[in-house]
Amino acid sequence: MLAQPKLAAVLLPMFLAGCHKPPPKVIVPAVFHVRFDTSKGPFVVEARREWAPHGVDRFHELVRIHYFDQGRFFRVVPGFIAQFGVHRDFNVHEKWRELFIPDDPPALKNLRGTLAFAMSGPQTRATEIFINLADNMVLDQQDFVPFAKVTDGMNVVDQLYAGYGEMRPEGKYIEPGRVEGEANEYLVPRFPKLDYIIKTTFLP
Repeated sequence: MLAQPKLAAVLLPMFLAGCHKPPPKVIVPAVFHVRFDTSKGPFVVEARREWAPHGVDRFHELVRIHYFDQGRFFRVVPGFIAQFGVHRDFNVHEKWRELFIPDDPPALKNLRGTLAFAMSGPQTRATEIFINLADNMVLDQQDFVPFAKVTDGMNVVDQLYAGYGEMRPEGKYIEPGRVEGEANEYLVPRFPKLDYIIKTTFLP
């Protein structure tokens, strides 16, 4: 009689453990669209895995977890690029900024409206992304690989606040090390005119 409760005590946790299935593997679509709602208005981005599979997979992952929401366009240089991708919370960004993805071979040119990951050398792409505001052939020569393009609302991207210009030392206002290390705690009170991403949403 005493053995039955013991057996039940063993079987119940095993049964409960069996009820917790691992989360399903996310399959990134070959083509998908993301709407960026920003402080200047919305724009839409199309991503295609054929253009840069590692970059597109990471982009899909970051949109899925709302990584970009409330992030600032902290580097906007007219006629060049608009850059974003530092998480609003520096503690989160500190972890993700080291989660590098493999390089992709180039399929697209850095033409106006395309998006590519920023990097400091081979195998260093993580979360920061820029939108080309012009045809930037020099970035092709530096191996920046576009993975998506703006399909609607490029006029919104063109209106992102650019008054703070290039970051230091070329510029004179925004310190890149503090952007990485302090995120919105540094940017929001000191550079209040920066535009930002309200939220990102996958479109049907």
